[in-house]
Amino acid sequence: MKIAVDGMGGDHAPREIVAGAILAAREFETKIVLVGDEALLRSELEKHKDIPSSITIHHAGSFVRMDESAAIAIRKKKDASVSICADLVRDGQADAMVTAGHTGAAVVACTLKMRLIEGVERPGIGILFPTLGTPTLLIDAGANIDTKPSHLFQYAVMGDVYFRYILRKNQPSVGILNVGEEETKGTEYIKEAHRLLNKCRLHFIGNVEGRDIFNGKVDIVVCDGFVGNVVLKVSESIASVVGKLLKQHLKRSPITMLGALLAKPAFDALRQEVDYTEYGGAPLLGCNGTCIISHGSSDARAIKSAIRVATQFVRYEINQHIREAIAATREDVK
Repeated sequence: MKIAVDGMGGDHAPREIVAGAILAAREFETKIVLVGDEALLRSELEKHKDIPSSITIHHAGSFVRMDESAAIAIRKKKDASVSICADLVRDGQADAMVTAGHTGAAVVACTLKMRLIEGVERPGIGILFPTLGTPTLLIDAGANIDTKPSHLFQYAVMGDVYFRYILRKNQPSVGILNVGEEETKGTEYIKEAHRLLNKCRLHFIGNVEGRDIFNGKVDIVVCDGFVGNVVLKVSESIASVVGKLLKQHLKRSPITMLGALLAKPAFDALRQEVDYTEYGGAPLLGCNGTCIISHGSSDARAIKSAIRVATQFVRYEINQHIREAIAATREDVK
């Protein structure tokens, strides 16, 4: 298996990207192609010892900056690292791609170059949120903000496939993110999506609220990319603030500091459970190829985890299962 990694994407590129690729190459049986400025990538590689021979470099003359328009950048910068990664997957020279760069650019590049699975109208980014039990999958987290009822239906179908084959749970529950559980709540397109899902073969439980993302009530939550991205960013902010406030209070007195020391194993376990670096990255579901989108601030561990997610996606043939599921449920929406 060969994974193309965008060596220029992310807040800490190329340093952390290269370090993560080395960690992955050492741990997983996969070949890795680092895509980006060859001189910069080679310079970073040379800072490490015992570089795995399974790592190669594919030169890219440019990259997409975070302040650039995704559509314009992909159209004008044919040699951008994220664009070349998509080319490699499309042409069969790589089985999957991983990027921590401009999310919009990744979505545009994959949609234009790989195209979409037949029957899928828009791709969706699937994000795993920690709960007291099995994680909750939210889709879409930012790929498509102009959503139709049929898109939400397709997100549910793709999410169901991903949950069953990656998280190994049969008949995962599906809910639509709404302002209330009643069928009469929400916008007209939400009500229409509810109607479509209510008559399909998925385990649809109806509308769910924001609190249900974390309490384990539902396995898969579908929403438009605007709402999903807001949920993601707010959740990240709350986690960061709670962590900082907790640290401040624990340092207030010798007694609380002693308590923190005694509770350190529990704090470490909690930190690992909610740490995005453990989840690695979010799959861009619906493209006719595999793309894993990592957090912009990904460190080496997060990149390694994203490469692991990419190998699982390919190994379990998620796209083929999505293709079959979309075809099987096509009659449900007529």
